[in-house]
Amino acid sequence: MNFGETGTEAWNMTRTLIIIIAILSLNFNSQVKACSVIYYLDSISGKIYVANNEDYWYDIKAYIQIYPRTKNKLARLWYGWDDFAQGGINEAGLFFDGAVTPEDSIPSGYHKPKGNLGDDILATCKSVDQAIELLENKKVALGNAHIMFGDSAGNAAIIEWINGEKQIIHIKGNTLIMTNFLLSDTSKGNYPCYRYNSIAERASQLRDQKEPVTLLQVGNLLGAAAQSPRSNSENRIGGTLYSSFINISDMELFLVYKLDNTRLTKLDLIQEFESNKKKRIELENL
Repeated sequence: MNFGETGTEAWNMTRTLIIIIAILSLNFNSQVKACSVIYYLDSISGKIYVANNEDYWYDIKAYIQIYPRTKNKLARLWYGWDDFAQGGINEAGLFFDGAVTPEDSIPSGYHKPKGNLGDDILATCKSVDQAIELLENKKVALGNAHIMFGDSAGNAAIIEWINGEKQIIHIKGNTLIMTNFLLSDTSKGNYPCYRYNSIAERASQLRDQKEPVTLLQVGNLLGAAAQSPRSNSENRIGGTLYSSFINISDMELFLVYKLDNTRLTKLDLIQEFESNKKKRIELENL
């Protein structure tokens, strides 16, 4: 793998980050089908970072999918499995990720998404507002999950559906965090969440820093939220399937598979989005 002139620095950054995550995660029980996501706007440099732990079964065949720009669609990258985007980013700098929540009702006249909703959003939307508008136009709602959107302009929001009504939680200050409870009504379940509390506490400490924040530091906010691999009663192993770290401002992506710092991919998103070829990266082959 060729990282270019800054490859050694990039590799060392991600290796350090994942080691910290792996060590801290040993203190907690595994929670399969969990997720932890943060959108962070550095008040000093103005740079925007996002990070995510995708927690799921380890036998799932996850991959990165990259589509080139076409006449009517934006270049985009998403990660997931079974032809469904779990999260991703496009050439305009629009990011999204989702997380499972307790089951609840959706508005009358709305329906669950059909096809690959995440890909549809990344292919056609450039901002948080456009993404939310697309959901409204399609009358799409989720009764068991919420979605975070963040863009390159510093706007971010989480959209969720509770008691048949849409709720939008906009970013306050410079940080937006999402795990697996409904922020609009914590009584619905999965709350309190130690992963959310850990990320929020670390982010609060980071905001007091007098120098620019780095992607490494934002990624390490998710340290105690990672899930070390554990097996269930049927010997099926689950944990943090992959961790993604994106510098939206400089359009760089790091992704590490199964908390293994030797299984790293680093992508220059500008370069990838200028390609005219579709590309798929099997994470199992990293």
